[in-house]
Amino acid sequence: MPSVVSLLNANSYQLQSLRRNLETLLEPFGGMRAVVKPGDRVLLKPNLLTGNRPTKECTTRPELVYCVAQLVKSVGGKPFLADSPAFGSARGVAEANGYLPLVEELDLPILELHGKRYETDSAEFDNFLLSKETMEADVVINLPKVKSHVQLTLTLGVKNLFGCVPGKMKAWWHMEAGKDRSRFGSMLVETARTIDPELTIIDGVVGHEGNGPSGGEPRALGVLAASQDVFALDRAMVEILAVNPAQVPTIVESQRLGLCPELDQIIFPLSSPEALRIEDWKLPDRLKPIDFGLPRVMRSTFKHLYIRFIKEPITAYANR
Repeated sequence: MPSVVSLLNANSYQLQSLRRNLETLLEPFGGMRAVVKPGDRVLLKPNLLTGNRPTKECTTRPELVYCVAQLVKSVGGKPFLADSPAFGSARGVAEANGYLPLVEELDLPILELHGKRYETDSAEFDNFLLSKETMEADVVINLPKVKSHVQLTLTLGVKNLFGCVPGKMKAWWHMEAGKDRSRFGSMLVETARTIDPELTIIDGVVGHEGNGPSGGEPRALGVLAASQDVFALDRAMVEILAVNPAQVPTIVESQRLGLCPELDQIIFPLSSPEALRIEDWKLPDRLKPIDFGLPRVMRSTFKHLYIRFIKEPITAYANR
């Protein structure tokens, strides 16, 4: 069956407007009711990259997570928020980015993602260490942010699912697969294929361009996008941003593996990529190596542990 990608012009995070736009965005799929059944445990997986630049649109906006959680609850689902940030805890990054008032209003749990091995059908990657919270959820709703990326050109739906790999293992994958952009891209694609999210909704109302995923600047895009096919959604977003697909390893590898449809094989029931196209989206000044050598892996692991177990508790105590 052809993949369906729902695209909508949206320019506001105001809650009522955003919820209406999300309802319109999901209509082509039958609404949230077609994705979530009563009693389902639903993982909401935003991009919780960092708490260091809360005004720079480095993370999925809390308003989007709030409205999606509302929609899940309205059909009888049981949503929970979870991620595995490279530095710090999911709760700490969420708090730094203004999530707590909204998630507390909805009584939305924030969980840390822990590891468990799962076999895949890949001949190259025979198993992954993925979080059991992800793999044991009844429904996964992937909530990425549109961002440029200094290692991978862009980070969209497929890359966001790398957050379901426990924190310290991300650094290990950078060391193990990062010497080859194609191999690293293939690992990300296999991760996404293994998780197979039931729905991806991408936050492109305001994106993050330039030297992302955290060193760039906000850029208004006015785009919400959704699909049950994360690979088709990423292909559509690359078209909107006027980026050559050959520059994005996750697109190249998903096409090589036969997972990413061509544009003419995708149905766009609302808006088209051409109608939302941005001609001057800024990519990184230059691409940086993906590879983490052993010293960098050790530094990354220490930094993750320091933020999570020393800095965040001290900050929380000081703010009491």
